This record gives sequence, structure tokens and C-alpha cells, in this order.
Amino acid sequence: KLYYDVRLSKNHDVSCNTCHQLDKYGVDGLPTSVGHLEQVGSRNSPTVYNAAGHIAQFRDGRVITVEDQAKESLVNPMEMAMPDEAAVETVLKSIPGYEPLFAAAFAESEDPITYDHMAKAIGAFERGLVTYSRFDDYLAGDDAALNKVEQAGLVAFMDAGCITCHTGVYVGGGMYKKLGLVQPWGNNADQGRYDVTGEDSDRQVFKVPSLRNISHTGPYFHDGSVSSLNEAVRLMAEHQLGLSVSNEQVISIIAFLNSLEGSIDEDYIAIPKLPASGETTPAPDPT
Repeated sequence: KLYYDVRLSKNHDVSCNTCHQLDKYGVDGLPTSVGHLEQVGSRNSPTVYNAAGHIAQFRDGRVITVEDQAKESLVNPMEMAMPDEAAVETVLKSIPGYEPLFAAAFAESEDPITYDHMAKAIGAFERGLVTYSRFDDYLAGDDAALNKVEQAGLVAFMDAGCITCHTGVYVGGGMYKKLGLVQPWGNNADQGRYDVTGEDSDRQVFKVPSLRNISHTGPYFHDGSVSSLNEAVRLMAEHQLGLSVSNEQVISIIAFLNSLEGSIDEDYIAIPKLPASGETTPAPDPT
């Protein structure tokens, strides 16, 4: 309910789902997302599916958990733009329908409706946004889960060196790498983790994205500058590995990447009936 509730934004028009649309594999399909007062951000919104298992959140990894990511997004002036944590708590407490839900979820607390509890609830939901793919069946020993073309694509993926960064259970999401590791990246306006750490070694360093559901989560890269998965594969080969890959290699790798598509649990993400504000206790203007 919290994930879909626009009343957690300053103008009551943006929710978590606005930028991370659950029926669209957790993205909005835009190069960079539109937030409060239709402000356009500078970074592409990554998918929320499987994100809880990553090394950190946001492109620059500035927070570790999905709970902290939720906290930051609500008060970010470019995103949901709530003035502060207290304003969010005031809104939640003004909506009678939330009181019994928080009381049940945090029965041990004298004050169930808090900013921390809100983030914990959203995080608990997001930790269930896990997609299982045919590739998982293949890893479990079902050789028929991938066809011969996809299996050849897996070999091409590994032979090219993609597995160096896109590794682990999420096929990425487990480390940071400089964008333009071998060949310089053309656009260096965004300095990535440098803005978080201040370390020169972190200039243009970003979290390696997971490749699960990658065929559905474009446009690609931190600035959403590439809409074609074919082009994204070519650019990664060139800039990260120093390789010039053939069209056949790209098609083969993409065949494997398509096997990483997981199914969405429609029942889990079904839009719930949100608690009503009620005529006598409307949600206050957080300003």
C-alpha cells in the first residue's frame, strides 16, 4: 500500500511506483525519471526487481539497503519532495486506515507509525520482488532450460569477459566499476561515486547493474542515453573490454541475456485498495 501511495509525496502525485513501475519490470522506460513538479532527474531509474540483493542502492551506491533508498527518495526534492521525515509521519498518521496496519505490523512499538517503520515496511515488500528465470533452471541442472542458441550465447558472454563484472546470483549488482575502463566514455558530466566519496579513483565509477530482465529495463546506462540493447552490448564490449564485437557475437550474447527474463508475480504486485483519508482527517499539506 505504501509503495503505491502518492500521498507520500509533497504534491500527492508521485509514488515509488511512478519511477519503478512494477508491471514494467520495475522501471518507467524513460531516459531519466520525472519527479516533483515534473522535474527531470539526471540519472536513469534502475529496476527495483532483485535490487535488495545488490551491494548497494542507487547508481552511485550511496546507501546500502532498500529501506534507506526509500527514505532518501521520499525527501529528495527532485523526487517525492517531502519536506522532512516528520512531514511524512504526519501524513501517515492523518490517514485512519494506516493506523491498524502499522499497529499490527509493529505491535511491540508504542508509536507504530514512524519514518523508520514506513521504510521497513516498503523494504519488506521490495525484498519479495525477486524474479526467477530459465537461466536459474539451467544452473540447477536442467540443460533443456536454455536452447542451443542461448547456450552458445552464454559461452560468448563468458568468452568476451562480460562475466568479469556481471557475475553472481544477480549477474551483476555486486561491485563497482569505472564506466570507460579501457576506452574513455564520451560523456563524463556525471562523476558517479566520486560525488559520494570524494576519491579521485571513484570518478565515473558506478554500480554494475544486474542483467536480470535486461531486455525489459531500457533505456540503458546511468543517463539512459542508449535505447538499444544491441548498442549497449557493443558499447560495453568496446569501453569496458576493449573489444570490437561482430554483429553475430552481439546477437548471440543477447540470446543469452533474454534467458535472464523472469516472470512477474501479478498477485504480489496487484495494486491494493489504499487506506482512505476520510473527510474528517484529510492528509495535510506537508508544506
